[in-house]
Amino acid sequence: MKPGDIISYLEMCTQERVNLQRGMNFHLRGRNSVILMSLRPNSPYSDRVEEDGRILIYEGHDVSKTVDTPIPKIIDQPIKNPGGTLTQNGLFFKAAKEYLEKKREPEFVIVYEKLRAGIWVYNGIFKLIDAWQENTNNRKVFKFKLILSEESIRDKQKQQRKTDLEHNRMIPPEVKLAVWKRDKGRCVKCGSTNNLHFDHIIPFSKGGSSLVADNIQILCARHNISKRDEIG
Repeated sequence: MKPGDIISYLEMCTQERVNLQRGMNFHLRGRNSVILMSLRPNSPYSDRVEEDGRILIYEGHDVSKTVDTPIPKIIDQPIKNPGGTLTQNGLFFKAAKEYLEKKREPEFVIVYEKLRAGIWVYNGIFKLIDAWQENTNNRKVFKFKLILSEESIRDKQKQQRKTDLEHNRMIPPEVKLAVWKRDKGRCVKCGSTNNLHFDHIIPFSKGGSSLVADNIQILCARHNISKRDEIG
């Protein structure tokens, strides 16, 4: 899977080998860390991207809605569970602080972005490099800073080669939505709705922009590979 791939919720769960129910997943089943983000209007959390899509500022998650906490948005985001164990906020926060204190390597995090109901985009692998708390609407929320990585988790584990990522800038969500609507969720070459990918018409490495819809199109896997062969 490459950054920009458009997948269904089922495909995302199949890729991670688990039914993803929450947005923050530290060492999911003892393996990779995974976060689910959304920048759509009315999203429950205030995620944002900076530096032309190279930086992701991800907001921590609220307590669960219960009889005792009917309105989670008025309560500080928790760092610990009632039993004293770390929440997902706490686990990611601890990893970021240990990295800043040079006690560990940065945590590698797989990031998926919700495009619309049932449709997701694989945004790539990021490194968790900072975390802090902010006062927002009279409560404390967590913020996590992640930077897009050109190194895959497999390469990190094996300490071998760098992954060749043409898309070293995350395409902004408003551009993805505009392209999805313009191209009607289909490959512009053949009309296929399977194995789709957000493709740079002019590659980023050749000066193409990730920031304008005019330089982004939807291609199926076959035509994406065909285009890569032509460029190469």
